[in-house]
Amino acid sequence: MQFVFPLPHMLRLPAMSQPWEASVTGADQTRMARCADAWGYDMIAVPEHFVIPTEHLELSGPHYLQSTVAQAYLAGATDRIRLNSCITVLPLQHPIVLAKALATADWMSGGRMMVTFGVGWLKGEFDALGVPFRERGRIADEYLAAIVELWTSDSPSFDGRYVSFDEIAFEPKPVQRPHLPIWIGGDADAALRRAAKYASGWWSFLTPPEKIAERVEFIKSQDGYDGRPFDVVHGLGTNRVGEGHVAQKDPHARPGMSAAEIVDKLNWLGEQGVTVSAVPIPKVRGVEEYLDYAQWVIEEIRPQVR
Repeated sequence: MQFVFPLPHMLRLPAMSQPWEASVTGADQTRMARCADAWGYDMIAVPEHFVIPTEHLELSGPHYLQSTVAQAYLAGATDRIRLNSCITVLPLQHPIVLAKALATADWMSGGRMMVTFGVGWLKGEFDALGVPFRERGRIADEYLAAIVELWTSDSPSFDGRYVSFDEIAFEPKPVQRPHLPIWIGGDADAALRRAAKYASGWWSFLTPPEKIAERVEFIKSQDGYDGRPFDVVHGLGTNRVGEGHVAQKDPHARPGMSAAEIVDKLNWLGEQGVTVSAVPIPKVRGVEEYLDYAQWVIEEIRPQVR
């Protein structure tokens, strides 16, 4: 099982955030990322939204980073930990520009970048950026194909409805081959089919943990899946947040479980096909207590997880 380090103040989601997290600065995050790197955490993942419509502020909060910029910065501040997103909203970004940004960061970090793409769900955000919300799935599929073409072809060429290019050069290519890992976030059948065709991982959000094995089987039954190694992400606290960022009570995902409870739940998730998870932080009073708990997780819990 790989462990994600849940870096605080990547967002201020009322369903999950503690009040003190709003005071965490970029400098604090940099120090915490270096601790996670030194302790042996496998990954830091960065959420993304560009704008939040005011009618969603109560549930979603206003604070989100641009995922690729934050990933690149954190890669430069660390030595070995991998940098992912959760998620990068693909239809809201030009695929050539995004492909260049991710390839640049992978090149500069020596191959530590990953990306989790999603189609987005917040219509007002699409409206603000002038992107047709109802076409976001088709846009994402086309952008994904174009990005892979740019990353893997010596003479990239693409002719689509939303993006076209020909007779161009594109370098640097990602250090990782054939390209940096692409994961897909989302729970709808369309997202899972996208994962089967393009991805080496799936990040579940609304899927109940007892349904994960069934959904992984769905992915692997698709024509686009070729038997490649495939990661599945489900954090222990994931289902505390429902659709639209509504808080949900989930007795199986409460923060502050005992060591034995955490180990049992992580091992059970592993049996469902989960390969990457995160342990929710219980109520603490600030950065130092947060780091103490995170260090306890990696030193005491991880060795007991299969």
